[in-house]
Parts: sequence; structure tokens; C-alpha cells
Amino acid sequence: MMEVLTEILGNAHAPEWHDKLQDVEVENIYLDQWAAQKSRILAKGDKGTEFPIALKRHSQIIDGDIVYYNPDEGKAAVLRLDLSPVLVIDMSKLAEQRPEDIIRISVELGHAIGNQHWPAVIKGTKVYVPLTVDRKVMLSVMETHHIEDITYDFQTGLEVIPYLAPHEIRRLFGGAGHESHSHVHGAPHAHVHPDGTVHYHTHD
Repeated sequence: MMEVLTEILGNAHAPEWHDKLQDVEVENIYLDQWAAQKSRILAKGDKGTEFPIALKRHSQIIDGDIVYYNPDEGKAAVLRLDLSPVLVIDMSKLAEQRPEDIIRISVELGHAIGNQHWPAVIKGTKVYVPLTVDRKVMLSVMETHHIEDITYDFQTGLEVIPYLAPHEIRRLFGGAGHESHSHVHGAPHAHVHPDGTVHYHTHD
């Protein structure tokens, strides 16, 4: 079994690591948003290697972090954050409408989302809805309600995260099975940096 990996050595997106990683075989370790927030995990890379990871408590993980690098062996392991897509509903066109129409359309949208028990985050003129069922089903629901003057489409989690606060990130990416535990010890904490990267504070 491979040695326990306890440190983040660098990041694959950094220029100084570009050439180093060209010369070795890179194995990507895909972590969902919950695995990324744990300090101790047994992760499997995309080439089948198992990596026991035990980072220091409150370590911060961002996409591209390198946890293993051995040029003599010709191998490296890189953490990749695998975030679920998000349905982004754009309501900016409503600003041109009469107040009573804005209220009516907003209530219609709220009814459509609430009827499905979908969690949502409202930010400015956009509504962010996490992927809770198959995306075709979600699009079908939106098309069925045919709410005027709004547009909607799916965006990747990494595209959406820079616009959200930490508690909004938890709401979108926490998943229904975890949301009720958000108040207990071990709840995740994410920190968004001005450059758009998201750092996860890990917990046991």
C-alpha cells in the first residue's frame, strides 16, 4: 500500500509545475465536494491506484493540488474537484417589466421550484438550483411551466462558485443527504478567493 500522503506539494495550474508534470505520468484523483472537505480519505485515482490521504486539519484543497510527486519513479497524483452542474436561471429581463408582472413571474418561478422541493440560491438577478435529479428532468420541468422573460441553462460547478458566498456553496453542493447535518461539528467550510478559486477547509 502506498505511503500516507499528508501534504499538498503544489498546484498543477502553477507555471512552475507545468514542466515537471510533463515528464511524469499524472494520475488524477477526482473528489466530489464532500470528499474534498474531509482530511482523511482513501481515494482511488483514475488509473486504479489507491491513495491514502491524511492532510493536516483545516488544510485547504483547490482543484489541481498535487499530493504525490516522485520524478525518479516518474509518477505524480493530482486532486481534481468534481462539482455537480448547476441550473442557472437568469431573471435580468424582468427589470424591464411592470412591478406587478415582476411579482407574478417571480411567484410563478418560486412555485415551480418549490413544487419540486428544489433548494435554490438567489444572487442578484440569477437563481442557482443544484442538480437534484437528471438534468433532462429539470429542463423538462422548466419547459412545462414556460415562465416568460427568463432564460436558464446548466453551468459547471467551477463556473458558478466564484459568484457565491461559502454558505451558498454549501447549499448548492451539499446534497440533500448532508444538508441536515450542516450545524454539527465537521460541517464543511469553503472560502472563495477574489481570483475565483474555492478553498475547502477540511474536517475529520
